[in-house]
Amino acid sequence: MKFPDRFFITGTDTNVGKTVVSALLTQGLNATYWKPIQSGRDPLTDTEYIRQVTDLDESHFLQERFCLTAPLSPHAAAALDGVDIALSDFELPTAIAPPLIVEGAGGLMVPLNQQDLMLDLIKYLDLPVCLVARSSLGTINHTLLSLAQLRRANIPILGVILNGTKNPGNREAIAHYGQVAILGELEPLAAINPNTLRTAFQQMFEI
Repeated sequence: MKFPDRFFITGTDTNVGKTVVSALLTQGLNATYWKPIQSGRDPLTDTEYIRQVTDLDESHFLQERFCLTAPLSPHAAAALDGVDIALSDFELPTAIAPPLIVEGAGGLMVPLNQQDLMLDLIKYLDLPVCLVARSSLGTINHTLLSLAQLRRANIPILGVILNGTKNPGNREAIAHYGQVAILGELEPLAAINPNTLRTAFQQMFEI
């Protein structure tokens, strides 16, 4: 799999593992990571967590545009902080070595403000998407709905990465009904650190 110079990682839902997948790809591709909107820290921000588990130096990480206090949807967390989020607040950095991995907050239909969704931010940044989905029960519906939204918005889809214990039936159904490439499957890791992430990346992409 050859990844583009810049791409966006989103998930079918919250807590589907997109930050762990982002860590795996940041480590494996020696990439730069950017989380434009961070809602809450538990106890670390996603940027801090990925830096910790990859052990990459600070040059691989860009500062969040918004770092909101509450672990809520961006529109709700921003309201609590008295912050207004607009698409024009975001600009892709140019003076960095590729690849650049941009991770969203929540799923595609999470609101940023009164009119824009995470989907609109992806469209605004003009990035192709890697969709992270859980492997377990319920994933077919969530994944097909997410793929449909991406296609409705004419956003290029790189493929799907399934996170969790392998489920061949769900993998086959998503590939068939979603007409999408399954880029890989990330099984639960006993520990998350540079070595396990590097090994999982190599196994996933047969490098």
